[in-house]
Amino acid sequence: YNILEVMGDKGDADNTGIFSVPRGHYFMMGDNRDNSVDSRDSSVGMVPARNLVGRAEVIFWAWDSRWSWWEIWNWYRAIRFNRVFGNIK
Repeated sequence: YNILEVMGDKGDADNTGIFSVPRGHYFMMGDNRDNSVDSRDSSVGMVPARNLVGRAEVIFWAWDSRWSWWEIWNWYRAIRFNRVFGNIK
């Protein structure tokens, strides 16, 4: 599968240690793997089961990080239309 390699094999989300997930919690993994703030990041950590309210079924927004949000003239290239409002399988 293709992944977005932002920092090669040297990013904070690469080559992490082993995680222990406490009972009643879930480990959340972002879809960009190298460029996601998810349970591997200490600012997020493991998510308590009581915080889950539904199931993800649709990709709401997808943005190519090679483009900046303020570059309005590049939005047509930055928005990943093939993913926006797509179903999560």
